[in-house]
Amino acid sequence: MIPFEYKQAEDEHTAVATVTGNSRAAFLGGGTNLVDHMKLGIAAPELLVDVTRLPLDRIECLPDGGLRVGAAVRNSDLAADSAVRERYPVLTQALLAGASGQLRNLATTGGNLLQRTRCVYFQDTTTPCNKREPGQGCSALEGHTRYHAVLGASKHCVAVHPSDMAVALAALDALVHVQGPDGGRAIPATELHRLPGEHPEWDTVLRHGELITAVELPPLPFATRSRYRKARDRASFAFALVSVAAALDVTDGIVRGARIAFGGLAHKPWRARLAEQALLGRPATDDEFRASAEAELADAQPLPGNEFKLPMARNMLVATLRELSGDDAP
Repeated sequence: MIPFEYKQAEDEHTAVATVTGNSRAAFLGGGTNLVDHMKLGIAAPELLVDVTRLPLDRIECLPDGGLRVGAAVRNSDLAADSAVRERYPVLTQALLAGASGQLRNLATTGGNLLQRTRCVYFQDTTTPCNKREPGQGCSALEGHTRYHAVLGASKHCVAVHPSDMAVALAALDALVHVQGPDGGRAIPATELHRLPGEHPEWDTVLRHGELITAVELPPLPFATRSRYRKARDRASFAFALVSVAAALDVTDGIVRGARIAFGGLAHKPWRARLAEQALLGRPATDDEFRASAEAELADAQPLPGNEFKLPMARNMLVATLRELSGDDAP
């Protein structure tokens, strides 16, 4: 590992100013992803600003019925919070589906959103990768593509986003609050992460020096009827081949509202707005659920080796919506 300087932030303003003033500085939260990348030679910050002791570790109930989650809240604490479990079970399930218990005890809400792809070619510094070094080429295009994107990819990158939590937040219309050198702003969770386009090296819309301070969950009464379903190669610890986060509002057998997002299919959590629109006002049946999935996946472009993701995503969405529309659903 290359030597680096370490500072502990005293407050948000100082943390932002310190990182902004050094183009090779980075914030340090739980470090579960960043430190791995420093060991692998993917990341080489010359200054780490530790933000874990800032007062960003609280979960607060908002007057409108929503929740505000501090960026330093640990994943295990967020999953166990009684308000999260009651109002947004999809978020608890997504968190518990990610990583190991030890990692969840260390990983933070802000850091989880910023974790980078687990594409094997990105992690292997001996292979060309446009995300790691623009202009090198994408080794995955002619390589092992089982885990790669089927939606929204470009000729420069076919990697997928790894976070389970971010998929649930995209479905719930969460807002990500950030503080930067020009002040604060709120970014919809669906717009925080980017598709690769011409610049796969940029994972998010954040500017250098912007610090995630909180995530806000808006009130969504039917989110009490929500689920996270994840398919992976081994149950103990693996990233998603495909995942689905969904909340469903069904009255008298008719779909009155739906929130759906997919993981494992794209460079970002994929909000399935076409599927949601296809469901509104329709009977809550398997045929309608299947049609909504087909509408969302119609433009997918699988690679040799990951065609299986399309029927897997369709069947997982049908199964999840069937469960949520059943009499046993909350």
